[in-house]
Amino acid sequence: MPKRGVPRPTDAELEILNVLWQRGACTVRDVHRAISRTKPATGYTTVLKLMQIMSEKELVRRDESQRAHVYEARLAREQTQRQLIGDLLERAFDGSATKLVMQALSAKKTSAEELSTIREMLDEFERGES
Repeated sequence: MPKRGVPRPTDAELEILNVLWQRGACTVRDVHRAISRTKPATGYTTVLKLMQIMSEKELVRRDESQRAHVYEARLAREQTQRQLIGDLLERAFDGSATKLVMQALSAKKTSAEELSTIREMLDEFERGES
């Protein structure tokens, strides 16, 4: 069962979180500029409203001490990724990490370098180093 507390971000919210994770604390204008590079049709007010909702959902923190409010992600990228994977694992793979990994590997050609890295990570995990 997924942990309760911080809600799962939507795709649009993840896009905003990715900007905040890459750049650190930002104003709405900063986030809007970053998103507009790949999605020019995204309006400023849309980004503003999403970030206000994200603040209410506690996905981001809002610093209101300056005229332009500054937002930052509440959780680190890795924590959010673990939350999303855990939720997907339960909902789509009946809690089976094996099924999830096999589907991930078969969904896209995996390079020999990636497979080698995965093997090393599994070895570290078995030794209790991760």
